[in-house]
Amino acid sequence: MIIVLDASAAIELVLQREKAPELGRMMADADWVIAPALMIPEVANVFWKYFQFNDMPVDQCEQAIDRVLALPDEYVYEIEICKEAFTMSCITGKPVYDMFYLVLARRHSGYLLTMDNQLKEIAVKHSVRVL
Repeated sequence: MIIVLDASAAIELVLQREKAPELGRMMADADWVIAPALMIPEVANVFWKYFQFNDMPVDQCEQAIDRVLALPDEYVYEIEICKEAFTMSCITGKPVYDMFYLVLARRHSGYLLTMDNQLKEIAVKHSVRVL
C-alpha cells in the first residue's frame, strides 16, 4: 500500500495527538510513504506558528520538524505534478497546495492520509482513496 502523507496527518502523528495511534498503525502498514516536497515548508511554517503563538520552545519545534520530515520514504518535487494540481484546484475551487497531495495519491494509486475532512471529501469525489 502506498500512502501520500499530508502535513496535517504528519503533525498529528508527531505531536501524539488523539489520532496518532491510528495514524501510526496505517503508516506501519504502508509499503511506501510519499509526500510532495511542499510538505517541508508547510511543516516548518506550522512549527513557526507553534513557536510564535503557542510558546513552544525553538528546540522542541526543530525536533518536531526533524521527526515529521523523516516520515516519508520519498519526497516528490512539485514540478512533476504542478499543472495537474492547478487544474484540480480550478475544478474544485480549493487551494493548489492541497491538490498536490490529492494528485500525488491519484497518480500513484495510493491512499491520501490527511486530517483535513474537506480534503477527504474532495478526494473521494475525484476517486482518490483516503485513510
